[in-house]
Amino acid sequence: MTTTHTLETAEADIVYDVHGPLPTADGRPPLFMIGQPMDASGFTTLASHFPDRTVITYDPRGLGRSTRKDGRVDNVPAVQAGDVHAVIEALGAGPVEMFASSGGAVTALALVAAYPSDVTTLVAHEPPILPVLPDAAAAERAFAGVRDAYEAKGFGAGMAAFVAMTSWQGEFTDDYFAQPPADPAMFGMPTEDDGSRDDPLLSDRSSAVVVYRPDVDALAAAPTRVVIAVGEESRNTMTGRTSVATAELLGQQATVFPSHHGGFVGGESGYAGQPEAFARKLRDVLGDS
Repeated sequence: MTTTHTLETAEADIVYDVHGPLPTADGRPPLFMIGQPMDASGFTTLASHFPDRTVITYDPRGLGRSTRKDGRVDNVPAVQAGDVHAVIEALGAGPVEMFASSGGAVTALALVAAYPSDVTTLVAHEPPILPVLPDAAAAERAFAGVRDAYEAKGFGAGMAAFVAMTSWQGEFTDDYFAQPPADPAMFGMPTEDDGSRDDPLLSDRSSAVVVYRPDVDALAAAPTRVVIAVGEESRNTMTGRTSVATAELLGQQATVFPSHHGGFVGGESGYAGQPEAFARKLRDVLGDS
């Protein structure tokens, strides 16, 4: 059974879904799954592999079904952490376990730092935080190149540049910047510019996500068990390298999960992972085998 709720705040109306009963049937904490800029729909397949758990999913403010009233369009980890905290409070079920991926993993790290009693175990999967990289300046230049391509020629050019950046192996060297612009047609993307410049992934709207710096002291002081996860296929890409570096910053080794950055996504995605194997690994890490 899934129920959908709207949490109305002064700044946004946050829509979240409760898959299963509250209080939980097994007495375990709810399992909260979050992403950014992915909304709840991206966790449909992964949630289906936890039929015995009460799973919570939500749409970040301004994405999917969650609407903003604050007059802003930027996606800031601390702000989104406040929204997730408000949802956890609204659940009234105590602290949660959390699986967070990509920009959602950044939000989750900000959540644990600010609200350390909200999460018992956090599995933060491939947080794309550039400042932790040894080649941070070059990585930020590469990311700026994606924004420039999007601003100049629209979605197809921006997404082609994004794919080229996120699939690059290793540090961003002169060889990366010497490449010709990525051709959207090669990736099956539109070559025509529809004129829009509001994509949350390609525009400046999510720049606060990639420049976020984890509060190491706050994370160390929190009672939360923090696990940084990396895909076995993406360990040498940008998000794989940020995961390894973040784990090292926290005094741990990154925990390897099956597949790639979207390894938990099923056939509804154009780049499906291995969701069944991914879910088994997540259960193991959560102690829920």
